[in-house]
Amino acid sequence: MRLIIISGRSGSGKSAALNVLEDLGFYCIDNLPLGLLPALTEQAQQQKLLSTSAGAVPKTQENSLQNLAVSIDARNVDQDMSQFPGILNSISHTPFTTEVLYLDAHKDTLMQRFSSTRRKHPLTTNDTSLAEAIEIEEQLLHPISDFADLNLDTTRLSVHELRSVIKLRVFNKQSADMALLFQSFGFKHGVPVDADLVFDVRNLPNPYWDPSLRQYTGRDIEIIQFLKEEPLVQEMLNDIQQYLTKWLPSFEQANRSYMTVAIGCTGGHHRSVFISEALTQLFAVQFPNVQVRHRELPDL
Repeated sequence: MRLIIISGRSGSGKSAALNVLEDLGFYCIDNLPLGLLPALTEQAQQQKLLSTSAGAVPKTQENSLQNLAVSIDARNVDQDMSQFPGILNSISHTPFTTEVLYLDAHKDTLMQRFSSTRRKHPLTTNDTSLAEAIEIEEQLLHPISDFADLNLDTTRLSVHELRSVIKLRVFNKQSADMALLFQSFGFKHGVPVDADLVFDVRNLPNPYWDPSLRQYTGRDIEIIQFLKEEPLVQEMLNDIQQYLTKWLPSFEQANRSYMTVAIGCTGGHHRSVFISEALTQLFAVQFPNVQVRHRELPDL
């Protein structure tokens, strides 16, 4: 049984994330009052017991409340938000594997999204502007964001890209083990704010300066062969591997559900992609949930 709690500031993509999970078979509830969360999990447990005692039941009925996704946002009253840690602890002893997913975006991006869709922010009033409402909402949601297992910055993500990220990171996490993501990126496009660890590989030989290699990416054999022949590349790869081998188990023991290791080069097409792919192969032997994503490449 799996429970995913989705929260975040309005305009960050909570509804899109919830829609993805609904398409993937989760029973989804938008804007669930926080105080009703324990009752929902209790009802799901009772349904599970009834299904077990009744024997064979239709598959759609059997699974209806076994995978839950609920959206909780600032439309909940302020006093409910302060109760979030206690409520989360109260359902920790249920059969559910609970994960908190927090979505956010840069303030300017949120304002632009509201302007383009002409939607009304839930906290705006005659005395509260959109900019002020966005700031207030951030403060209201602190009790949830502080307990998030996974933070996603959607500033640079389209709806299509967000759907892909949710499928990769959340849906494809098939066990309670820590999900490890290696993400390549280009420094000229900004450092991912939701990365847990960041490694800079811009000091490595750059295939970009070879006109015959420029069109390829770090997943193509031409770039792979070029970088494999460079001793400095192998040294960097070995050092990152040793660091992660030593410290990732400590993060996992601290009950981390997700870990994002970002690898950056200048443009995010060659060196960082190669290193991320190589690390993914190396750590797939040690961790059951290892994923890779290349932020600057057209396909996620």
